[in-house]
Amino acid sequence: MDKVFTVYLFRHGQTTYNRDQRFTGLHNPSLTKWGMKNAQTIAKKLKNKKIGLAIHTKLKRSKQTLNEVLKYHPECSLVMEDNRMVERNYGKLNGATHSEFIRKIGKKLYNLEVHGDIITALEPSGRKEVEKFLGEQEYNLIHRGFYVPPPGGESFAMVEKRVSSFISNLKKLIKKKRCNVAISAHGNSIRIFKKIMEKASIPQTCSWIIPYDKVFEFKIKV
Repeated sequence: MDKVFTVYLFRHGQTTYNRDQRFTGLHNPSLTKWGMKNAQTIAKKLKNKKIGLAIHTKLKRSKQTLNEVLKYHPECSLVMEDNRMVERNYGKLNGATHSEFIRKIGKKLYNLEVHGDIITALEPSGRKEVEKFLGEQEYNLIHRGFYVPPPGGESFAMVEKRVSSFISNLKKLIKKKRCNVAISAHGNSIRIFKKIMEKASIPQTCSWIIPYDKVFEFKIKV
């Protein structure tokens, strides 16, 4: 007989990189004090749920958050690491602040791509505005564009391949273990997990904000 189990998917708490508006990617910062409170909020929301299997990634923030959750779940008999749910790799941008990226890329694009008497005749203050605009456009394209990877990093489309593989194996695991699952993951892997499970469009997916203190629930029938 088919039975329905629940996947509880949540993002790690705020890290020092999140606080400082840095591209975190595969860098490994710790949770802030506020991030620990985020994790404790998640833990309280799941306190009265039954969890038989828990999954984290190799990154410290994922493990720290899951540890808070598991304090309430002595019944959880298996804890696994699976890096198909790790954060999107920002490549050469890992560790850079968003403002640094906008400033540097904007200046580079201005120098390489902007031509014409009107633009070149701009006063320094006007040039800075154009550079900022160009940098912001490139930032938006990489940060929320689905198919554009950062230099040496992953696009959302690339992340989707590994998350799709993870979901396929997760369903088989739930069928075997017959239990609810808690997954401590990252903003962009959660975004793609939701896209696949909810059959969402690319514009929807790119528009989502993934909070630190929200639990996403997905039902799996096996």
